[in-house]
Amino acid sequence: MSEKEGGIVKRGHEEGVKFAVSLLEEFDLPSGLLPLANVIEAGFVRSTGYMWILQQKKVEHQFKMISKLVSYDTNIHGYIQKKKIIKLKGVKAKELILWPPVNEIIVEDPPTGKIHFKSLAGVTKTFPVEAFAAGQ
Repeated sequence: MSEKEGGIVKRGHEEGVKFAVSLLEEFDLPSGLLPLANVIEAGFVRSTGYMWILQQKKVEHQFKMISKLVSYDTNIHGYIQKKKIIKLKGVKAKELILWPPVNEIIVEDPPTGKIHFKSLAGVTKTFPVEAFAAGQ
């Protein structure tokens, strides 16, 4: 059985981006968290929270407010829940010369205006949520 079984699937860039942003908003995550380009497909399985995004090529995005370069692979997937994404794959944030994978993203609840990014190595970075607003 595939993790994608029973999922809602949107194909094409416009539909895929709209769908990904609507999921982020539904789960109280900043809508600019996933700056996507040339989306092929986006999907979500409501019963498990599994989400995926396929794009034509890797995207690197500079979040200006926090001077952070983030890389988004052609295949991004994980489990989305209220104010968090866990078991995330396909996202890396540049730290000096390394690109550690981001494994978890958590928005503080109750809201403090902070968002945490955890890597598999156990390193957590905290930033202001507004750094990931749409258009940043």
